Amino acid sequence: MPTTSETKVPYLQKPLHLVYSILFLIFWVYTACTTPDLLNWVTENTLTLSLLIFLIAFYNIFRFSDTSYTLIFLFLLLHVYGSQYQYAANPLGEWLQQVFHLQRNHYDRLVHFTFGLLLAYPMQEAFTFIFKVRPLWNYLLVVQTTLALAAIYELVEWVVADLIYGGNQQAMDYLGMQGDMWDAQKDMALALLGAALAMAVACLLPRFRKR
Repeated sequence: MPTTSETKVPYLQKPLHLVYSILFLIFWVYTACTTPDLLNWVTENTLTLSLLIFLIAFYNIFRFSDTSYTLIFLFLLLHVYGSQYQYAANPLGEWLQQVFHLQRNHYDRLVHFTFGLLLAYPMQEAFTFIFKVRPLWNYLLVVQTTLALAAIYELVEWVVADLIYGGNQQAMDYLGMQGDMWDAQKDMALALLGAALAMAVACLLPRFRKR
């Protein structure tokens, strides 16, 4: 958990944060230089840039724990790797599709699930230390907020696809529906499931440690 003393430690004296920043920047530039569809990469990374600006702006105001920064780092890597290609054509997803004989490329499903699973704990830290939310309500609020953010993302994705791609086949490719009319609902459900699992672990783990 973050502490007041951690907030006072300068960024250059936090080796783990430096390593994460450098590795992410290298990988981010690499995906931008190697993507076959730069427009798709830019649109996919708009929210990535927004999250990075938020983390940088509040770094000396509220400092997450190293665990939370690790979880955020892992999620950003998964998302940026997805943006390198259209999600429906992601190589890892295609490999999983062949190995497990799946009907579609499920990489987008993986990222939506990890959105809830990996970002729920950082969200809980923020609610605990900034808004002083009590534990039980904290768990519920994180799950509800994750579902709300997942729904907002689907709405933003729809608006971007309509404005930039004009609702044509390229818009369908950007949305990654792959012929599934319930794609948005399934994506939100997976984000909800990921957050619920993360909060279940966060709730039960301290009790097991006490025993």
